[in-house]
Amino acid sequence: MKSTIELLEATDFPAINRHKLTTLQVNMGYLCNMSCVHCHVAASPYRTEMMTRELVELIAQVLQAQNIDTLDLTGGAPEMHEDFKYLVKEARKLGVKVIDRCNLTILIKEGYEDMAQFLADNEVEVVASLPCYSLENVDKQRGKGAFDDSILGLHKLNALGYGRANTGLILNLVYNPQGATLPPNQQTLEADYKRELKAHFDIEFNQLFALTNMPIQRFGAVLLAKNEFYPYMTLLKDNYDAHNLKDVMCRSTISVNWLGELFDCDFNQQLQIPVPNKSRRHLKDLLTQNPEGDDIAIADHCYGCTAGQGSSCGGALENDQTKVV
Repeated sequence: MKSTIELLEATDFPAINRHKLTTLQVNMGYLCNMSCVHCHVAASPYRTEMMTRELVELIAQVLQAQNIDTLDLTGGAPEMHEDFKYLVKEARKLGVKVIDRCNLTILIKEGYEDMAQFLADNEVEVVASLPCYSLENVDKQRGKGAFDDSILGLHKLNALGYGRANTGLILNLVYNPQGATLPPNQQTLEADYKRELKAHFDIEFNQLFALTNMPIQRFGAVLLAKNEFYPYMTLLKDNYDAHNLKDVMCRSTISVNWLGELFDCDFNQQLQIPVPNKSRRHLKDLLTQNPEGDDIAIADHCYGCTAGQGSSCGGALENDQTKVV
């Protein structure tokens, strides 16, 4: 798989720095039951990189030391880590909100049949990938059978109260474009998702997050293979909106990889671009040091978070329609 890092390093993206740290985003490892085309971490059933128990235990200590509000767990499929349940319970004991970035299909796989109930019992917020509300588009992006399995996973979550009114169990869905385009307006697309999923499958959810595909890892390699890398970068830059800078996720979130190394975001993690401050590059450093005010490492892929309506792990940064290019 050809890397795009050498094409992204030289950048004119504006310098930014970190605000108060409120979210710790932890990549527990790259093992996953799926191998999605858009996956920016290139996760698969064949990956063996997984976080050690020692680092998992350190996470709870850092949550306390930094007074962090939110623990955002990702992968791979984070649920496949043997210490996933342990970490969730430890974080919840501290009153920390836990987000599980779930691919939905894991919830019906052998050995994980109790996972949905566990998430509900611990009031874990589920952010679930569903790139479209049609079978054809989802299976094209995520593999044959992925859509049907995702629907089964959603039904399982809905049956427990997820996405339903007045339950407190939050279920948000994630949309990624099929190709080298910006996502459509998030609010309009959310209305489409809610209408179609309710009408055809009786599925409910809270919010839709429309995410921009980053020109890295598998998606970056596909862009290069199709000679679409430079046109896509032009699209991102032509739609740059400086107003999105104040809300980009790297301002308040720090990313931790399976080795405990720190990065300014999950995308920088996959490009192996470390945080600029050399004295704060490992999870253990956060036990005694506050990263507020630190410079943030930037490259050309940062335009993906600031193009059009903006993009973050929490969806669009604004509600305006993107410009047509």
